[in-house]
Amino acid sequence: MTPTAGPTETTVGIGGAAESTDMVLNIGPQHPSTHGVLRLKLVLDGERIQHVEPVIGYMHRGAEKLFEARDYRQIIMLANRHDWLSAFSNELGVVLGVERMLGMEVPPRAVWTRTLLAELNRVLNHLMFLGSYPLELGGITPIFYAFTEREELQHVMEEVSGGRMHYMFNRVGGLKEDLPAGWATRVREAVSGVRSRMDRFDGLVLGNEIFRGRTRGVGVLSPEAVHAYGVSGPIARASGVDFDLRRDEPYLAYGELQDTLKVVTRQEGDCLARFECLLEQTHNALDLADACLDRLAELPPGPINQRLPKVLKAPEGHTYAWTENPLGINGYYLVSKGEKTPYRLKLRSASYNNIQALAELLPGTLVADMVAILGSLFFVVGDIDK
Repeated sequence: MTPTAGPTETTVGIGGAAESTDMVLNIGPQHPSTHGVLRLKLVLDGERIQHVEPVIGYMHRGAEKLFEARDYRQIIMLANRHDWLSAFSNELGVVLGVERMLGMEVPPRAVWTRTLLAELNRVLNHLMFLGSYPLELGGITPIFYAFTEREELQHVMEEVSGGRMHYMFNRVGGLKEDLPAGWATRVREAVSGVRSRMDRFDGLVLGNEIFRGRTRGVGVLSPEAVHAYGVSGPIARASGVDFDLRRDEPYLAYGELQDTLKVVTRQEGDCLARFECLLEQTHNALDLADACLDRLAELPPGPINQRLPKVLKAPEGHTYAWTENPLGINGYYLVSKGEKTPYRLKLRSASYNNIQALAELLPGTLVADMVAILGSLFFVVGDIDK
């Protein structure tokens, strides 16, 4: 420091640090906050992100190619694994596509039971993210509550299907087998129990000022970006894009559940809005499960599947089926040459499109907000690397 007649100036350092230099930072592919083997290549200017490139493919399973060497019964096993939190919904989309190719009518009991199980699977999926997202922001308690509630529903899902993650309960023409005696009563008790304790997430998470401070106004996704990147599900609806296939193009029994179905939307488009959409959608899924149970109780006894030939062949042609999966829209483009295996089955998974929005969300934000934004996109890496 040199005294002068004017103001005092201090030089604290000189050299390379005085120049503006971009730094490339790799997040992953084994980072614990990325839901699997995802790599984010960040270009930083100090603490601020300038550019991001999601690098995918570390977990590629080649399922679409394997479909071509499996018959229409075997591909269900492959199709339910890419989003391991939504296995029932994944296999459902495949059998809906095959049934559409065959022009097959599914028994009413199978339709309503599928709808019930799809909504229970939706709750299981959402509970995982309702617990894991606060965990990524430093709050460990919600994950314990989330797994407690998940176990309640896992018990009844395991009882009916025999599986805890990969249920393998859908079949072309219906479901694998009839429901166990007294199972509907146990589902009602499980749904009622979970609903009675869901306020834990309202108070414990949404009522936490630290959580709100980390998420409000952070990672705002515009409706224009939602449309540009093909984002869907709770993430799109949190940005004000009011679209839900269960209401807008009903499948299964959703056409008869419009009085119960509530499409949850927000306008803010930030991390907090995405979490709020997920939480409120969980409440509605429990209501839909109760409505399905009511209708199943009214149905007369009947079959829960169709008898199939020993060798099932889809007629030559193509079709597209899409479903409102827990994480967003899943599409299934099936092409058949009249053989017992698909000529081509193309999957359009929700997570693949949703994760691309990071290129829009992260530039301009701080590194400290990166995990908050990343976690709020609610994706599964297997759903990307399908």
